[in-house]
Amino acid sequence: MKKYLILLITVLTVARGAFTQNEETPGQRVLQQQENMRQRLQNMSEAEREKFIAEMQKRRERFQNMSDEERKGYQAEMQQRFGGPISLSREQQLKAISEIENQVAKLKAAVLSIEVEEPGRLRDLSEEQRSKLREKNAKAARERFSVIRAIEQQLAKLRGPERPPQSQPSPERLDRPQRQRPSGDTQSSGKRAPGFELNSFDGKTVNLSDYSGKIVVLEWFNMECPFSRYHHETKNTMIQLAEKYKDKNVVWFAVNSTNHTTPAANKTFAEKYKLPFSILDDRSGKVGRAYGAKTTPHIFVINPRGRIAYDGAIDDSPLGKKKEGVVNYVDNVLAELTSGKAVSVSNTKSYGCSVKYATK
Repeated sequence: MKKYLILLITVLTVARGAFTQNEETPGQRVLQQQENMRQRLQNMSEAEREKFIAEMQKRRERFQNMSDEERKGYQAEMQQRFGGPISLSREQQLKAISEIENQVAKLKAAVLSIEVEEPGRLRDLSEEQRSKLREKNAKAARERFSVIRAIEQQLAKLRGPERPPQSQPSPERLDRPQRQRPSGDTQSSGKRAPGFELNSFDGKTVNLSDYSGKIVVLEWFNMECPFSRYHHETKNTMIQLAEKYKDKNVVWFAVNSTNHTTPAANKTFAEKYKLPFSILDDRSGKVGRAYGAKTTPHIFVINPRGRIAYDGAIDDSPLGKKKEGVVNYVDNVLAELTSGKAVSVSNTKSYGCSVKYATK
C-alpha cells in the first residue's frame, strides 16, 4: 500500500507540475503538492484512487493541446482543488524544520525523564520522596505538552494557510457519490473498546489507555483448555502472529479470566513456551465480561482509534480440523489494519472452551 501511494503521489505531482506556472522554486512546489495530494488521497477508497489517477492522466494529455488561455484557466482550477502556493521561502522552511528538530530532542528528553510510578516501588518510598517524584513527573509532563505545541506551531507554518472552503461544489463533485473514509475511520465503525487496567502475572501493570494510537490484540486464554493449548503448543499460532506484527505498531496480550488459575501456573507456562507478550490477570472476570469474551481463545483486535475492529475466532479450523485452506481471521485483520485498509471481516463466531468466570 505504501509503495502504491508513493507511486501515485509521484505521478500526480508530475502531472500538476506541468500545469503550474509561478515563481516558486521546484522544491517548494513538490513539498506543497505532495502534502495536498496526501490529504486528498487519505479520503479516497482504492477504487477512487484508480479512477482519480486515470482522470489526471487524461487531463495531462489534454493539457498538451491547450492554448495559453486554456492553460491559465486549468491552472486556476488545479490551485482551487489542491491549494495555493507555499507562503514560506526555502530558507524559512529550513529554519522551521531545524526548530522542529530541536523541539523533538526536547520532547524525547521530557518523555525519558518521566519515571514510571510502579506500585511496588512507590510503597518503598517515603511520603516526601513520592511527592518529589510526582512533582518531577508533572514538570516533565508540562514540558512535554509545551514542546508538542511548539512543534505544532512550526508545522502550521510549513503547512501554510488553510484552503478556503468552496462556496459551491463543482458539477463534477455533485455527481460524485459521498465517500467513506478509508483506513482508521472505516475501522472505527465498531464499538469503543472498554478501558481497563490489569496486572500481568510477570509483575507489570497494563493500562489500555497507554496504548492509544496502537493496534492492540487481546487473546482470551486458558492453559487448561485444549483449544488454547493447540495454538500455543501444537501450531504456535499466537506467538507467530505477535512476532510477525510486533514492528508494525501492534501489541499483543493474553488475558486469563479463569477464576481458579494461579500466578505460578501462568508464569510457568509463559516461561516454558517463551511467550513474547504478557498474560493479564483477570481472575475477577470484570474485563472479560466487559468485552463479552465467551471462549478460549476469543480474540479482540482494537484499532488505533480505540474501537473494536475485530471480535471472534482466531481462524476457521478448530483443533486443526481443516487440512487445507485455513483462514486465519486475525492475521487478515492485522494485515488490513497495518496497511491502512478497511477491515473486510470484523466479526466471526469464536470457538473453544467456555471462559471459566468467577461466580458473581
